[in-house]
Amino acid sequence: MTAFIQSYLGTGFGWFVAHLIYILVIALPLLLAVAMIIYTDRKIWAAMALRRGPNVVGPLGLLQSFADGLKVFLQETIIPSAANKGLFLLAPVITFTVALMAWAVIPFSAGLVLADINVGLLYILAISSLGVYGVIIAGWASNSKYPFFSAMRASAQMISYEVSMGFVLISVVLWSGSFNLSTIIETQKGYYGLLNGHGFNLLLFPMSIVFLITSMAETARTPFDLTEAESELVAGYQTEYSSMSFALFWLGEYANVLLMCTLNAILFWGGYLPPLDWAPLYYVPGILWLFAKILFFFFVFSWVKATVPRYRYDQLMRLGWKIFLPLSLIFVFLVSGFLMLTRYGGGA
Repeated sequence: MTAFIQSYLGTGFGWFVAHLIYILVIALPLLLAVAMIIYTDRKIWAAMALRRGPNVVGPLGLLQSFADGLKVFLQETIIPSAANKGLFLLAPVITFTVALMAWAVIPFSAGLVLADINVGLLYILAISSLGVYGVIIAGWASNSKYPFFSAMRASAQMISYEVSMGFVLISVVLWSGSFNLSTIIETQKGYYGLLNGHGFNLLLFPMSIVFLITSMAETARTPFDLTEAESELVAGYQTEYSSMSFALFWLGEYANVLLMCTLNAILFWGGYLPPLDWAPLYYVPGILWLFAKILFFFFVFSWVKATVPRYRYDQLMRLGWKIFLPLSLIFVFLVSGFLMLTRYGGGA
């Protein structure tokens, strides 16, 4: 497609237009998916609480998210008089933009990726770590003590869990021998003869559980939603926000949740590969297998939110620093030692 457009618009401008189209092909369906998973989230919570959930706007309530979006769009944006106006408005833009940027290196199927770079996993780590800036700026620029307290909590939480998440990813990189996400998926093919996915690896399965829990903490989902603990922080760093600035935080949060569900599927459960290395299953497009796995992990996220009570802050920090960090370090040694004995013939 890029070559076709370049033949009409020239090399430089044609490349720009082609990649702009690629970006829109990813970003627009992603925004639609965010709207629908908000609806799905609410439906799952309602079912687990024996309620109906959204069921009025549109057939089966499917248009509820769009009605909510229209409502916040029509509201007035209120900026506190003592707030730093520029930073106050910049914070939700940073959060939303960073949440979309990470999708540039996600392989939706074999060869179907916007930027198939060799350091894709490092890119995602770098981009996801930038999300803390939106939170910190939002809490500080509001010039209100409760949003500031929440921003401090959020930054400490995100940094704490990024450390153990990094060591979990080291185990995956050691096993696959690459930072490229497509390569990481392909190394999971034909595992134990029929099974596809690192999740079936006895050495990496515990890390898949740690990564799943860590991704909930990284996105501040229940039971790790201490940044929005209504009992003591009202609504966290978003307290002073309204209208579309609040909606951008909301969209960024759910885009990050979808990203973490996608990473769980890609790193440990075969990504776009079918669950079994069996020829008839490959007739199903890889993107459908990836979507099915994303939906499964999103259901797990919603299930946990509907059923698990919130942690105390000291419990959250203890889990990250005293349990997950040592555990992930131990598995780095186990995986590297196993590979030295088997794959590399025990050479030093």
